[in-house]
Amino acid sequence: MSGLIDFYFACNDMYAYDLAVTLNSWCFESDGAYNVTKGRALIAGYRAVRTMTPEEESALPLLMRGAALRFLLTRLFDWLNPDPNALVRPKDPREYAKRLRFHLTVKQSSEYGL
Repeated sequence: MSGLIDFYFACNDMYAYDLAVTLNSWCFESDGAYNVTKGRALIAGYRAVRTMTPEEESALPLLMRGAALRFLLTRLFDWLNPDPNALVRPKDPREYAKRLRFHLTVKQSSEYGL
């Protein structure tokens, strides 16, 4: 393991949204392609600890879109409004625009490896 996601600001509602945030972060390749093999492995690990409800499973495409849109918009805001005193540089929002375009083509949760 080389890093962890800080879930502090992620979600306090449907746990599957945290899964969607993680899938968005860990399961896309540098060329923007979704890696279904990584997705299956992440989902299997998640399910080993917590069973997803049928409602969560069917909502996964929508949750994935929401998670991608959230990071697209926060990155875009930081990109357009850089803080000269910030310790980190703004990240390119286009990465999440590509992910959102992919999610808009997904029709079923199985396409994520569920």
